[in-house]
Amino acid sequence: MPQTAKILIVEDDAHIRRLLHATMQRAGYDVVEAAAARQALSLLDIERPDVVLLDLGLPDRDGLELIEPIRLRSAATLIVVTARDESAEKVAALDLGADDYVTKPFDTEELLARIRTALRHQRAIAAGELVTVVEAGDVHIDMDRRRVTRDGSEVHLTPKEYGVLVELAKRPDRVLSHAQLLRTVWGPAHVERVEYLRIVVRGLRQKLEKDPARPRLIVNELAVGYRLLLREAG
Repeated sequence: MPQTAKILIVEDDAHIRRLLHATMQRAGYDVVEAAAARQALSLLDIERPDVVLLDLGLPDRDGLELIEPIRLRSAATLIVVTARDESAEKVAALDLGADDYVTKPFDTEELLARIRTALRHQRAIAAGELVTVVEAGDVHIDMDRRRVTRDGSEVHLTPKEYGVLVELAKRPDRVLSHAQLLRTVWGPAHVERVEYLRIVVRGLRQKLEKDPARPRLIVNELAVGYRLLLREAG
């Protein structure tokens, strides 16, 4: 029987902390809580959580300053849960090493779905399994064979289209910032050239989406980046 995953909630608002705790417990997870940054870092070492839900507005330290120390000390999936909706803060969190973010008020079912995806990815890595085939709606991505099909028919992609799609497929259901995609696919000298990325994503949508004008697979996170949904957005 697999070990129950452990969630560390780092949140100073007692009401939200109770809501998250109850939600995680109902989903079958072990839960530990921290109301401040110092306590969070201590619990990180003692409890060794699988997932950290991190609020940015902590009383003793800005949550953004915690991301790097958490990344250095733990392989836990780090999801920022914040009331800050400025795109610059979200981009900063991702570029510092957060795996994803959820903006308050949040949908608990969406948050749980992202946690399940993260834990599946963790288990695959722990088992030495390299995920090379991804199904997103009617799109099949075979990274070993460098082959992409839609409804069973092969789709021919340019090298950059394929590169962007693979990066998104490696982290399904998780947002990647413009800079992360540009750095990986084009190189560090092009991290500011967001227009390159937009052109490539437009091409991908034309080839993979049922309605490119209303994308449901490769979705935009406004002013932040893109996310590949394993199930089409409704």
